[in-house]
Amino acid sequence: MKTIDQYDFSGKKALVRVDFNVPLDADFRITDDNRIRAAVPTIRKILNDGGAVILMSHLGRPKTGPEEKYSLKHLVDHLSKEFNTTVKFATDCVGDDAAQLANELNPSEILLLENLRFHKHEEKGDVDFARQLAALGDVYVNDAFGTAHREHASTAVIARNFPNDKVMGYVMQAELDNARRVLDNVERPYTAIMGGAKISDKILIIEKLMDKVDNLIIGGGMSYTFIKADGGEIGSSLVEEDKVDLAKRLIAMAREKGVQLMIPVDSVIADAFSNDANVDTCLSHHIKPMWMGLDIGPEARGQYADVVRNSKTILWNGPMGVFEMSNFSVGTEAIAEAVVEATSHGAYSLIGGGDSAAAVNQLGYADRVSYVSTGGGALLEYMEGKTLPGVAALERSDY
Repeated sequence: MKTIDQYDFSGKKALVRVDFNVPLDADFRITDDNRIRAAVPTIRKILNDGGAVILMSHLGRPKTGPEEKYSLKHLVDHLSKEFNTTVKFATDCVGDDAAQLANELNPSEILLLENLRFHKHEEKGDVDFARQLAALGDVYVNDAFGTAHREHASTAVIARNFPNDKVMGYVMQAELDNARRVLDNVERPYTAIMGGAKISDKILIIEKLMDKVDNLIIGGGMSYTFIKADGGEIGSSLVEEDKVDLAKRLIAMAREKGVQLMIPVDSVIADAFSNDANVDTCLSHHIKPMWMGLDIGPEARGQYADVVRNSKTILWNGPMGVFEMSNFSVGTEAIAEAVVEATSHGAYSLIGGGDSAAAVNQLGYADRVSYVSTGGGALLEYMEGKTLPGVAALERSDY
């Protein structure tokens, strides 16, 4: 698989798949530009080589075609300021307008195509649609790790049109390098922190990690499925009844493999799913009827933080509670602080995208951990051992 540093873009038009799926407010202003900033080094490398850049991305999940709130035209001013140039914009990603603008593009210029998902052919992995996109450029660069687990036209199928001219960008390379770092030859103790709402979303990664980690910390809504499996009374806390037996099996598996599986000893509970609800703290195995656990409690925070601070390799995917609500964000903040402290003392820390990445960025800790992934789902699937179509497309000459 070629890296971007192995390719000379001089005189080439580079068709770059980026992940510019950024949040916009009601006035279409970007509220978090992390994904754009992540792609900047790749774009600059091409421009500095004397190449032209044609950017393609999706934004949101448009249902039936073009929608104003999902138009990539809202990113043009931001990109123009970032690169101190006038970024051109094609009102469609294929067709006459895109073809003409791409054809007229000069070295060191940037063209942004309209949202790929305005065409249903994108998510269907349509071969003809991919061929139309490919016709716009001379070389294909995939820098959208966050969509690498999808076999869409622009993330995988398009690569068939560039058998000798396809490379991975810096984001893709960094994501793969950092994922491999927590999979192979890790420094111990190795701690994985798994949070989020559902155990069903994390089954495969938890099973995979059982053979690798020393400590497996469980938090978030899924912890109450484990607590019920362990004989606890969880009130009206979130639970996946059909996964209780699985949780029992995972607890037994951890015991067999010598992994310390930690579930929160206490919880911050509420009588409603609201930041304005009545709040209390209790042992996680003894939650009152009609009350629900919405965050890990103070004793669990202390136990988890101690383990994290003494770790040399840390993987974190998923918050410890409903961190969007201030009354239930303390557990996630405590874990973030412990990860930062461990990193400052030489630990390697990978924040696994999604809500954990959002929490770390929100707390201002992004530059105080080792790496913050831009692709939650893609990272998990890669670590589960699944083939990512977007990566396979860059590796295989016949793809």
